[in-house]
Amino acid sequence: MWQHLYVAFRDGDGWVLCMRCQSRHWGLNGAAGLLLVQTHSEPASVLLQLRATWTHGGGTWALPGGALDSHEDSVSAAAREAYEETGIDPQLLDFKAIFSDDHGNWRYDTVIAHTHVDIGEFDANAESEDLRWVPIDEVAHFDLHPGLRATWPELIGHVKSTLTS
Repeated sequence: MWQHLYVAFRDGDGWVLCMRCQSRHWGLNGAAGLLLVQTHSEPASVLLQLRATWTHGGGTWALPGGALDSHEDSVSAAAREAYEETGIDPQLLDFKAIFSDDHGNWRYDTVIAHTHVDIGEFDANAESEDLRWVPIDEVAHFDLHPGLRATWPELIGHVKSTLTS
């Protein structure tokens, strides 16, 4: 019981050298991002974030997300990061699936969630230059963050399957 009192609140920030691709990845415990699908409009769209130039992968389009802390699961971390970066209330989300890009000593979990209502205006923080709803089939045409670009061809199938289930 006492050990839980000593867990740092934000202990996941830091770089990991990836054993698989020899790149640096953010998140000592891995990272997670929210792939939010707006289902009440036609066509269904996802929320993309234009990363601020000073951030990792700055100037590219990505998902709101960031490092997992040791006491968080992927859904909690993705929801927290999305709230911090966009102001989106996690209570308005219907969590559907998790897609993992596992690198061995580091992992990025994409948490797929739906919103069935207009979630209102975005309040982007300093990590974002822009936030935009993009039709699912147009995402690949954007200058995507390298991690999202690498996983999008497989990830799009998972996103579409959540729309039919």
